[in-house]
Amino acid sequence: MAIAPTIQPLPAPWVARMAAGEVIDSLAAVVRELCENSLDAGTQRLVIDLWPEQWRVRVADDGMGLSLENLQLAALAHTSSKLSPDRFTAEQLGFRGEALHSLARLGRLTIASRTADAAAGWQISYDIGGQPQVATPIAIAPGCIVEVQQLFQDWLERRQSQPSPAQQLRAVQQQIQNLVLAHPSITVQVTQNDRPWLAFAPVHHPQERLLQLLPNTSPADWRSQSLDLGSEGQLQVVVGLPDRCHRRRPDWVKVAVNGRVVRVSELEQAMIGALHRSLPRDRFPVVFAHLQVPPSQVDWHRHPAKAELFLQDLPVWCERIQEAIAQTLPLDPAEEIELPASTALLRVAETTGSYSESPSHLRAIAQVLNTYVLAEQGDSLWLIEQHIAHERVLFEQLQDDWQLVACQQPILLSKLSLEQRLQLDRLGITAEDFGEDLWAIRHIPAALAQREDLVEALLELSRGWDLSAAQAAIACRTAIRNGTLLYPEEQQTLIDRWQHCRQPRTCPHGRPIALVLPETSLARYFRRQWMIGRSHGLGDP
Repeated sequence: MAIAPTIQPLPAPWVARMAAGEVIDSLAAVVRELCENSLDAGTQRLVIDLWPEQWRVRVADDGMGLSLENLQLAALAHTSSKLSPDRFTAEQLGFRGEALHSLARLGRLTIASRTADAAAGWQISYDIGGQPQVATPIAIAPGCIVEVQQLFQDWLERRQSQPSPAQQLRAVQQQIQNLVLAHPSITVQVTQNDRPWLAFAPVHHPQERLLQLLPNTSPADWRSQSLDLGSEGQLQVVVGLPDRCHRRRPDWVKVAVNGRVVRVSELEQAMIGALHRSLPRDRFPVVFAHLQVPPSQVDWHRHPAKAELFLQDLPVWCERIQEAIAQTLPLDPAEEIELPASTALLRVAETTGSYSESPSHLRAIAQVLNTYVLAEQGDSLWLIEQHIAHERVLFEQLQDDWQLVACQQPILLSKLSLEQRLQLDRLGITAEDFGEDLWAIRHIPAALAQREDLVEALLELSRGWDLSAAQAAIACRTAIRNGTLLYPEEQQTLIDRWQHCRQPRTCPHGRPIALVLPETSLARYFRRQWMIGRSHGLGDP
């Protein structure tokens, strides 16, 4: 007969090592925790030195430093100077009192520090329990130097389970990129095996930091929006223009809350949703949102690495982010560029035009090839593709006023599979059994009511899309076809409606709508800046 097992408390060393291993699980985690402590100390300059093969990390800062008394307490379990005195609310990046103690548990921890008012600094090493050893005076500039050596030396299975050195360095690089993005004003220098690796100069705005992180972009590729929400907090959004900045993966859809880049899937999906109908097919946006919220509205105790959180009023923040993104992308033709060689005129025109808060009036002057509307605005010429401009207009109209209307007579569809019927039902279109493998549709999208190809359109919708994709398909099917003659008043009506779209640069499938030719570029192309005599070869020999 089997004997029932006896429940016993886990040995204290096991418990301590498991807890430490949750906080510090990699070289990247060491970098994250030490840098966050430095930021809390008010640092403006970080120097990070890595020796991956030696499992060694050193982080030096110019922050406020630690007194000898605080150095002696720094690595003890659950000690922190970063909590509000009246409630368990963290107002800084590091606050649990776990990082330094975990590093002492998992490696050989040494801290050297000096406060600005001290004549000299102190250096202390710590034992496995975080207890300070002998303090040694040291000549050091104000700030702090924390070094961890022999990480996971006593936990070889953790070392052996780590990814390859190259993958570990990518994870470290990701941590540093997130840090400098959320804190654009700091200087960061990183060495690897005593050789320079990464360097980030201080900037004033996350938009400038993104130019450092994504060097293949230009200042004209970015727009930003900042909102002061009073007691609710602040919101800053930086958006890469969707027709210029996009990725195959959502790896540059980033959210920061109170100075830390985190994973909040609801906010990330809100950002993707705000832009996905302006992007090329199967591409993801490049967008960064930084929320500054009262500490009482955030609970960081969801993940040991503080990579996730609980945020109050999350649906409201999703709406705020989408509104801020929408405000960054109205159209403005005023931006000009330098014209390169004449053969590149059209390629340059593709990048002309910009986004601003005040759209300008365009005047339609002609239709070209029954496909493009030629318009002028100030000193720019615009060539607008009529079908996709109308498609954008109809798509946003459907988004704002999605409604079904009753049919005078039911529309009969045959041989609908169960999946097709369920898909129509998700769009609010009910397929009633009409017998003999027939189904009756009695309510249809209003935009399709006058279409001669209504049956084909309904079958197309039944083949599986979400509501947004279905609206894009309806807009495409309903929009003015290329080759259709438009009278002058029809051209102007289309242009007027298109200018008032929220995202007028691309169609719902990500195709560019307009080609902009500034008059200054045309002048350079036709060499109007030349002197008459020189242009006729009458200048000095």
